[in-house]
Amino acid sequence: MKFTLGTLLLLLSAAAAGQKTLTLDDRTYEPQIRTVLCYSQRAPDLSMMPPAVAGLDNQDLMLEFDDLQDNRQNYYARLVHCNFDWTKSTLMDLDFIQDYNEFPVNDYSSSINQQTAYIHYRFAIPPVKLPGNYVLMIYRDGNRNDLILTQRIMLVDPRIDLATDQDMAGLGNMRSTNQALNFTMNYGRTEVINPASSIHVTIRQNQRWDNAKQDVRPSSVREDINQIEYHFFDLDKTFKAGNEFRFVDFRSLNYPGQNTGRLQNNTKPYTLWVALDAPRGNQAYALYNDMNGSFLIDNKDYGQEPWVSANYLAVNFTLKSEALKGDLYVMGAFNRWQKNDENKMAYRDGVYSGSVLLKQGFYNYQYWLENGGGDGNQVEGNYYQTENFYEVFVYYMPFQPNADLLIGYYVVNVNPH
Repeated sequence: MKFTLGTLLLLLSAAAAGQKTLTLDDRTYEPQIRTVLCYSQRAPDLSMMPPAVAGLDNQDLMLEFDDLQDNRQNYYARLVHCNFDWTKSTLMDLDFIQDYNEFPVNDYSSSINQQTAYIHYRFAIPPVKLPGNYVLMIYRDGNRNDLILTQRIMLVDPRIDLATDQDMAGLGNMRSTNQALNFTMNYGRTEVINPASSIHVTIRQNQRWDNAKQDVRPSSVREDINQIEYHFFDLDKTFKAGNEFRFVDFRSLNYPGQNTGRLQNNTKPYTLWVALDAPRGNQAYALYNDMNGSFLIDNKDYGQEPWVSANYLAVNFTLKSEALKGDLYVMGAFNRWQKNDENKMAYRDGVYSGSVLLKQGFYNYQYWLENGGGDGNQVEGNYYQTENFYEVFVYYMPFQPNADLLIGYYVVNVNPH
């Protein structure tokens, strides 16, 4: 018996329905939920997938996602307030939101192509009263246990000043492979009690949570001048620099772009082979512009809105390599930096291969080796010259409210091209 892609995904969803457990991170809970994007609508360039961060006085975050089935579902949204470390806080709903904390997801459009049927949903995230960390839950038919996705969002009320120092002196032999963010915070614009214990700092690289540095401790505190210094010379406080991301361009299926191979268009969905890759860990660093692991949804074959006209393809990735010690994954923002069975590569006859269902567009990706060694960049290599996008989140817990408030958010581009 043959099944369509949609039927297979629904069967897998039904099998997983009894296994859903809320996790307060960026996650999809059903295989037919695809291409999740959350961003500020004020972002000047959506091609770079801006972070899910907005100011408390400019709350304009938008969530978009696809559901690979023919019929619209009754989805609802709810916000969960979190501490700085993404554990659930003790606040009640009315402490951080004005209205009843459940919202219907009513903005949707049907796909306009014949290859893959899907419903595209958009949801404007409702305003909150407090700055900080929130997780947006999307679930079916008002049943909070029937989750389909969760999305982390951050609302900031800027009350501190931050100055960065790009001097990497002191890294020693780590200088060629690691990057460190050194900075100084001045909290003179807000009253802070016991800053050494009440202020918490998180740093993430290229919008990734899987390797973020949480609760980063300062190197010194100067309460006499309202200043905290963060100067990092230890390995655990630095980031592996990685390499510029690989990319593939299939915005057009009539004329596939760079790094594409064979396209098989007599299947549903179409099947695309990405050009054969090779390890880069022992090569010289090559400078080129990337999207820091992001992706862009686009359809250059038709003039309609790409979010509803773009097709889904089975995209095959291949890496020619000797057998590696550990599990190899192809990953990026397209799968929310998750390492799971879908993006795990299989090894046979000197080649790693894997297939991922992706929406038509331009994608950054990398190969990540999970072997317990602490450095997943062994296939890609680590080069201090790599351009990376860093974010610094500063949280403060006052006596009232008893919650971690996001009082500082800063973007630092290392080695901008």
